[in-house]
Amino acid sequence: MPYAEGRPYFDADSHLMELPDWLTSHADPAMRERIPRLSVSSGGPTAEWVIEYAPAGAHPPERAAELLENVIGGAKNYEALGAFNHDERVLALDELGFSAQWVFSTFAPGQVFWVSELDVRYAACRAHNRAMAEFCGDDPRLLPVALLSLADPERAVVELDAALELGAKGVWIPAEPCGGRSPGHDDLDPIWARLADAGVPFLLHVGGQPIQIRSEYMNTGRPTPKDWLGGAENVRSKDLTILHQSSEEFLSVMVLDGVLERHRNLRGAAIELGATWVPGMLRRLDHAAEIWSRSEPELKAFTRRPSEQIRQQLGFTPYPFEDVGALIEDSADDLYLFSSDYPHTEGGRNPIGRFETSLGDLPEAARASFYTHNFLKLLPEAATLA
Repeated sequence: MPYAEGRPYFDADSHLMELPDWLTSHADPAMRERIPRLSVSSGGPTAEWVIEYAPAGAHPPERAAELLENVIGGAKNYEALGAFNHDERVLALDELGFSAQWVFSTFAPGQVFWVSELDVRYAACRAHNRAMAEFCGDDPRLLPVALLSLADPERAVVELDAALELGAKGVWIPAEPCGGRSPGHDDLDPIWARLADAGVPFLLHVGGQPIQIRSEYMNTGRPTPKDWLGGAENVRSKDLTILHQSSEEFLSVMVLDGVLERHRNLRGAAIELGATWVPGMLRRLDHAAEIWSRSEPELKAFTRRPSEQIRQQLGFTPYPFEDVGALIEDSADDLYLFSSDYPHTEGGRNPIGRFETSLGDLPEAARASFYTHNFLKLLPEAATLA
């Protein structure tokens, strides 16, 4: 019996756990030596499994059979069924029961997006996108998410076209200034137009920007706490408070620069960045547009309030520990997306149960929006999978 039953569930956040040669094996031969071999050390103790599983690229058959018995509540990260093997992932998705899921990489973005040499960065993006398309294969439920740097608009258009040709169903961009430009710069309009025409959303995701608070704020004169995996590379309590800030800044600038107003078919989402910040962002943007429309002609020309633009064109994934019911009551039920984060530990072992608790007494229409319709707003073609 699948974990998710009774309605179509669309999972806005799932991952694969890359093996060390995942990028280089899919790179153009001339660039292979220049693309760095992926480091998976920030995966904590579970990364040790890579040594055992990398040669075969799969779990031993007897272990895979054990994992199939408890997919959502069992092993996580590299130990999870389908963490790095396509055939296993198909079996895992059968057991999960989700109609479809976006599939993000885990370690590659944090290394690819910050390669200083643009030739190497774009070559690594293309290698990533080939590898992701191969992992998702011919199962339409596995929706590959491509990587795209916006540092060089002309190269970005070329790589975007290549990613769409490979079948990308989402495009992960870093929540950072785009090569010294605002995301609303005229040079980037061809990228937003291509995404809008293709019906493929842009996606922001944790790891596409710095994830840690400035080191000075960790200096208390006392021992620095370790992260939840026992190291220092991942999220600690202070880091959680600022994880969303780069993405809120990026999206706010996009709205105020008129990107959503100009490209009304453009869709996007902020994934694994929580959502408690969203109602406040909507209010701030509405205030900004109302007040500064007196001195900024572009804002005066808006035909929709920023909050309306966002409700129509963007989505956000709450963390399992956030109160989704309260978020909906404080804003709207057309903003928030269900996600499992499978096979990452952070997604928990019963995400639907936790979200159901916070949805409380909200009507069925709000639940249908959260689990199904808000995802289809962003990727309408997935409706055939419902």
